[in-house]
Amino acid sequence: MPNVSASTPNLPHAHADFLKRALARLKEDVRIVGVAAGGSFLTNSIDEFSDVDLVIVVEPHAFEPVMEQRHAIASDLGSLLAAFTGEHVGEPRLLICLYGPPPLHVDLKFVSLDDIADRVENPFVLFERDGRLTAGLGSETPRYPEPDLQWIEDRFWVWVHYAAAKVGRGELMEAYDFLGFIRGQVLGPLALKARGARPSGVRKIEFEAPDLALEMQSTLAAYDSVSCLDAIESAVNMYRRLRDGLTADALVLRREAENASMKYIEEIRALSTSGGGECF
Repeated sequence: MPNVSASTPNLPHAHADFLKRALARLKEDVRIVGVAAGGSFLTNSIDEFSDVDLVIVVEPHAFEPVMEQRHAIASDLGSLLAAFTGEHVGEPRLLICLYGPPPLHVDLKFVSLDDIADRVENPFVLFERDGRLTAGLGSETPRYPEPDLQWIEDRFWVWVHYAAAKVGRGELMEAYDFLGFIRGQVLGPLALKARGARPSGVRKIEFEAPDLALEMQSTLAAYDSVSCLDAIESAVNMYRRLRDGLTADALVLRREAENASMKYIEEIRALSTSGGGECF
C-alpha cells in the first residue's frame, strides 16, 4: 500500500495545505503508528466540497491517553473552529472537525493498531512507521455492511403506518423526517446496491444510480398532507421494486403488515381529502 505526498496535484489547495501541516505534526508524536486517508481520497475524486477523512493509527498501549487528548491533538493540526465526537453516528472514536478559514471539514478517526484490520475500506497510507500499518491492513479484507433485507422488511410496514398516522394528526414535519429516514436507511442503500455501488445511504446516488435518484424525487413532499401521503406511497412503491429485485429466497415478506399499512394510508387519505380529522 503506497505512501502519498500531501502535495498530490489532484488535491485542492485547502486540502493539500491541511494535510501537509497535519502530517508533519502527527509524525512528531511517537505514539502514532501511521495515518491513512479514506473516502473520496481513494477514488481520486476529492474536490473543493470534499471532507478530509483521516484514520490516525495509535500504539495500542497509548490509545486511551491519545483518546483523552484528541481535542488537543486536533487543535495542533490547524486553526480548529469546532469539534465534536461521533457518538451520533455510532463511532465514538471519531472526532468531527471544522478548520478554517477557509472552512474545511476534517474527520479524524483514532484507531488502535490492534483494531485496524476491522474496517469498511482499504485506506490510503499517508505515512507509517516500519510498515506496521500496511501489515495490519493486510491481515484481513475490508467489509462494508450490506443492507439486511429481512431487518428492513420486518420494520418497513410499521414505519409506513407510523408516518401515515403522523400525517393524519397533522404532524407533517414528522412525516418529513420519516421520508428522509427511509431515503437514507432503505431506498438509498438498496438503490446503490442494485447498481453495484457501495450502499452508503444516499451518498453520491446522483452519480452512482442517476435513474434511481430521479425516481426518488417522487418521495420529496410539499408541505401538505396529500403530498406527504403521495410521497409515502412513492417510497413504498420504490421499496417494493428494489426489494423484489434483490430478494433472497429466504426473505419472509410481511404481507399482512403491508396490507394493513396500505389500507391505513387510504383511510388517512380519505380523511385528508374530505377535510375530516386532524389532516390539513
